[in-house]
Amino acid sequence: MRKKLIALFLIALLVFLGMAYAPTIKQRILEQLYPTPYKDIVTEYAAQYNLDPLLVYSFIKTESSFDPQAQSNVDARGLMQITEITFDWLKPRVGAEESVVFEDLYDPETCIQFGTYYLSRSLDRYNGDIATAAASYHSGWGTVDKLLADEAYSKDGKTLDVFPYTQMNHYVAKISRAYAKYQEIYRPEGE
Repeated sequence: MRKKLIALFLIALLVFLGMAYAPTIKQRILEQLYPTPYKDIVTEYAAQYNLDPLLVYSFIKTESSFDPQAQSNVDARGLMQITEITFDWLKPRVGAEESVVFEDLYDPETCIQFGTYYLSRSLDRYNGDIATAAASYHSGWGTVDKLLADEAYSKDGKTLDVFPYTQMNHYVAKISRAYAKYQEIYRPEGE
């Protein structure tokens, strides 16, 4: 009888401890799944380009899973997966030094600087609509502009209501989910 009481006590203790520490354990697991590396760099460029750092993390997570050496099948590079054409367009606008080259996108700071600038321009272009800006980050401004001109995809001609391409639709959904998760994890309620 004594062994059963001890066993029941230990089980009750484990349940109590599990309940007491479950929120902390859950929080730590979520922070591992949705990390915030490169905090100083992300904070700096998010502030410079008036972006929510959590949104920037959502793009980095979706684009490269935080691998600074990531390279796509279309040769997009770095944490925020920027193509050479986009890099060449961004370089004079970002005010990068003449010595900055496409290879430098493997450097986290360079890639985050270019990527946050491009994201901020996309949000400005599409009236702050995150989903439409995400579609343009993925598929380009020209593609999104054509879709906006079609009432089947946009009622107001300013934001997309429908993302007709499978990869675009999947990408926008991933950005939206990641951003919602980052806000849930890192933004206190009521903020």
